Amino acid sequence: METKNIILKLRTGRGMSQDELADKIMVTRQAVSRWENGDTVPNTDTLKLLSKEFDVSINTLLGEPRKLICQCCGMPIDDDSILGRDKDGTLNEEYCKWCYADGTYTYNDMDELIDVCVKNMVNESFTEEQARTYLKEMLPKLDYWKRYDELSDNGQFEEFKMQLINEINDLHIDGLPRVDKLNALVGKYVNLEYNLPNGQKVKFLDDQKTYLGNQLESEFGGERCFGILAGMDFLLVCTYEKNGENPELVIYKKR
Repeated sequence: METKNIILKLRTGRGMSQDELADKIMVTRQAVSRWENGDTVPNTDTLKLLSKEFDVSINTLLGEPRKLICQCCGMPIDDDSILGRDKDGTLNEEYCKWCYADGTYTYNDMDELIDVCVKNMVNESFTEEQARTYLKEMLPKLDYWKRYDELSDNGQFEEFKMQLINEINDLHIDGLPRVDKLNALVGKYVNLEYNLPNGQKVKFLDDQKTYLGNQLESEFGGERCFGILAGMDFLLVCTYEKNGENPELVIYKKR
């Protein structure tokens, strides 16, 4: 789809007139009309404003001329919904939301990232050894790892993760093994619905946000696993069966 059609579709999808869009991004109505007629294309600064207004990437606005891949883990990014975001909420086209959330890089250890990625890559035709070899060769070529000394936060995020790990272990929950690692998890995939004692059902997460968490087998055995999730302002521990079925909330605690 061409840029002119994309802007028209996004604008009309919001029920906005050309005048309303023009006011929001500080251009004239005539400028919007020229874009939608295909006479001109917005400049870089205006594309940034349109991206923020419609919550889509500049790549999408331009008709996806680039094939995006995360510059931390190498995952192809074919949907704006899995893009990371800067602190102001703006989409960042260089990273997926598992590796970059709210302006923070979530991986500072390449070996740890490889451990996480390998689990999702192994299949009948791709062994764990092949996956590890591929990642060890590919990751150092990506921008984040090439510029790690420049982009890293000198261990601040790792310190934050360790603080969360210590707080979770200090809960001393029966059957929960000691937590020693937290990975980036997107809310959409772990936002389970819990039954409260009053009969109501509730979800605690935002599908669009990235959290830290892990899954651990219960020390009591059986089919139920512990799920751990944490954010800046909360800790959550639950149990569930395979594929997140029959979830039960163990604790939800504000930090």
